[in-house]
Amino acid sequence: MLGISFQQTRLYEELREEATELGMQQGMQQGMQQGIQQGMQQGKQEGEVNLILRLLSKRFGKIPSQLKMQIEKLSLEQLEALTEVFLDFASLDDLVVWLQTLEVSEN
Repeated sequence: MLGISFQQTRLYEELREEATELGMQQGMQQGMQQGIQQGMQQGKQEGEVNLILRLLSKRFGKIPSQLKMQIEKLSLEQLEALTEVFLDFASLDDLVVWLQTLEVSEN
């Protein structure tokens, strides 16, 4: 044959299988870590949305669904900023202006 014994071929196959299995395990671990991080980020963002909606409702009464939808689309950083500035709002109109300012700065 090519000078490769059956034992060498079998050893090569075993090493290849082990390397493949190890690679799959590492890939699964990385995927799980990323999934956990994404889940934590999403949970934190949902918590911020719920907090700001409750605070706004407590202060101004019923929040129109359009405003709720806009708030739900905000990034975590924007939600944290809103949590700080909403105390300065005199009415929901101030919230509308603040949200419009965000839209302008994004474009």
